[in-house]
Amino acid sequence: MEYTTLNTGARIPKIGFGVFQIPDAEECKRVVLDAIKTGYRLIDTAASYGNEEAVGAAIREAIDQGIVTRKELFITTKLWVTDASYEKAKTAIRRSLDKLGLDYLDLYLEHQPMGDYFGAWHAMEEAFKEGTLKAIGVCNFFPSILVNFCENVEIKPAVNQVELHPFFAQPEALEIMKEYGVIPEAWAPLAEGKHGIFTDPMLTAIGAKYGKSAAQVVLRWNVQRGVIIIPKSTHVERMRQNIDVLDFELTDEEMAKISALSLDHSEIIDHFDPKLVQFLNRRVLN
Repeated sequence: MEYTTLNTGARIPKIGFGVFQIPDAEECKRVVLDAIKTGYRLIDTAASYGNEEAVGAAIREAIDQGIVTRKELFITTKLWVTDASYEKAKTAIRRSLDKLGLDYLDLYLEHQPMGDYFGAWHAMEEAFKEGTLKAIGVCNFFPSILVNFCENVEIKPAVNQVELHPFFAQPEALEIMKEYGVIPEAWAPLAEGKHGIFTDPMLTAIGAKYGKSAAQVVLRWNVQRGVIIIPKSTHVERMRQNIDVLDFELTDEEMAKISALSLDHSEIIDHFDPKLVQFLNRRVLN
């Protein structure tokens, strides 16, 4: 595995495993354990996914079986919108640690720039200074929001997890993150399978040159842009393929061709939709 160094000095794997939309406890435990056996060391979950306990169970089993040590793992979870305040965030951090069965988190992220996310950040800064959180960051902070945030907090985010794939490349957002020393991390790095991404003729042709699939080409493209990727799959063979993207390098011309696919907007979620913002603010976790 290759690593990127965060602004805290900690090293984060360039490829991780996401567990979004795996709410079933037994299935989630199985796939996380399979991912760890396959070689993944970065596991990304969230309070809102409803599977922190299952992820924790898989971690404990992997450690008990001697597959990994806790120190080798990089565990991420996220603060939900309705817990975005100073006092609520302190409680939410402890709740996630308890559900995961961990003494510390390698990375803790604000899931959305909603609610009192500045107040929540102060609680996260305190937990970082105490060592409970080894790194803190954000998700879905668009450039103007990220700039305002970075200009007004003591500790700048280590990571900004946003939608990044060839159909929503966000080059300007990457430049802003670079300016503030924030590492970009991609959710939906395979565009959730939209736009025929797995069979796209151009991506397939590039892959054939390297003996790789279109999906592997897409993941490699983000890695070469300095983006951490967290693809999800419930199938072991695809897990293996998704992590096997560090043994080839795309040319500048190939990178440009892939970037040219960008539509410059998301077709997965519209964070600027008032009704979506209303829904997210009103969604209370069980």
